[in-house]
Amino acid sequence: MSVKIVASNPKAFHDYFIEDRYEAGIVLTGSEIKSVREGRVNLRDSFVLIKDGEAWLMNAHIAPYKQAGRENHDPRRPRKLLLHRYQINRLMGRVQEKGYTIVPLQMYIKGRWAKVEIALARGKKLYDKRRAIAEREAERRIRRALRGLEE
Repeated sequence: MSVKIVASNPKAFHDYFIEDRYEAGIVLTGSEIKSVREGRVNLRDSFVLIKDGEAWLMNAHIAPYKQAGRENHDPRRPRKLLLHRYQINRLMGRVQEKGYTIVPLQMYIKGRWAKVEIALARGKKLYDKRRAIAEREAERRIRRALRGLEE
């Protein structure tokens, strides 16, 4: 089955430790799925909220579809995520612990369905972010040095 990634959220990896990942379906309107297929999605400041036993994708921006005219959608409306009951219960239990949240990592088209990869994440402290940046730069310097030796 072909998978086409239409949006990703690299900021999530910078701001959070990713613990568990889940694949969720997403309920979209006609104009929304057309915009998603064009790749006009931004997950930057979005998050997942569990309310009344349902998971909702909040603050995700799906651009209005040009050809929809006045039948268009609100770009930042809450969108329902489709998960199994046991997955929602597990997420709800973990989110009630201090420091945990649910963030979307990427949105993609799988076959003919739009899916969102969400993750249970724990927030990083400032010193964790600095350490990750230092490690990434050290790896980059090592790769450059090794490349210099090969020439």
